[in-house]
Amino acid sequence: MSKVTFNRVKANDLELKDKVVAINRVVKTTKGGRAFSFSALVVVGDGNGVVGHGLGKAKEVQEAIAKGIEDAKKNLIKVPILKGTIPHDQWCKEGAAKVMILPASPGTGVIAGGSMRAVLEAAGIHDVLAKSMGSANPHNVVKATFKALAMLREPVTVAKTRNVSLKKVFQG
Repeated sequence: MSKVTFNRVKANDLELKDKVVAINRVVKTTKGGRAFSFSALVVVGDGNGVVGHGLGKAKEVQEAIAKGIEDAKKNLIKVPILKGTIPHDQWCKEGAAKVMILPASPGTGVIAGGSMRAVLEAAGIHDVLAKSMGSANPHNVVKATFKALAMLREPVTVAKTRNVSLKKVFQG
């Protein structure tokens, strides 16, 4: 599989909404008792094709979420959206998690599992069919979905690389 290039976006003047995908509590037993810490997997997006994911770790839940949001703002990418859905189907793998996303007709909605749903909704995709296979680990499912969205190509760029005009494609 080829290396994925991400279309990075700066978070300067974007109005981003965040969604917590998973919170994990970690317990370390020490001589003085138990020490708790938390990690938060967060997805941010503007609902208009820009999405990012991040991981925050801290002693408090709110602090971990805040760190996750800051990390997610550093990992923003631009996703091509055509008429509320994706331009073509895409399959991707991260660790043992495999994801498949397919374009859907208008009115279908987001048909996807929990971790994938958060990423797709944050990106602003309204109609999509998605399937998560293999591992259900939220970290790997989010990374695989993110990678699949990054691999999507716009019809205009595909037409340019093939030296085909889009008028010819849509006329017949």
